[in-house]
Amino acid sequence: MLESRRSLLKTVAGTAGAVATAPWMLAAPQTPQPMSSPNAPTNQNFPGGLNGPPVSNTDKPASNPMNREQIAAMVQQLYKLASELKDEAEHTNLAAVFPVTFVKKAQQIEKLAKQIKDRTKG
Repeated sequence: MLESRRSLLKTVAGTAGAVATAPWMLAAPQTPQPMSSPNAPTNQNFPGGLNGPPVSNTDKPASNPMNREQIAAMVQQLYKLASELKDEAEHTNLAAVFPVTFVKKAQQIEKLAKQIKDRTKG
């Protein structure tokens, strides 16, 4: 009788163990999936980093010819200021004296260049 109890206990324990480990043993081995790059093209027909031909933006208004003339005039003024600064630098001994006019003219050039940059951006 003791033998039958032991065999019954072995059978029940073996069955419980098999039932407990069955999902783990039968599960398919999972391989890690690579993450897609945020820079990957959305269309696989184009090389990496490119998403095809650029789409024309119809929301942007046509450039104003008056704005072009203003920018051209500002560029001419910028060229004039830069040339004046260059001439002053050639005729001044910068090692001995650094005139304040240099700094002021450089600031004017910077300010005008920033205005041109802002205008061209729109």
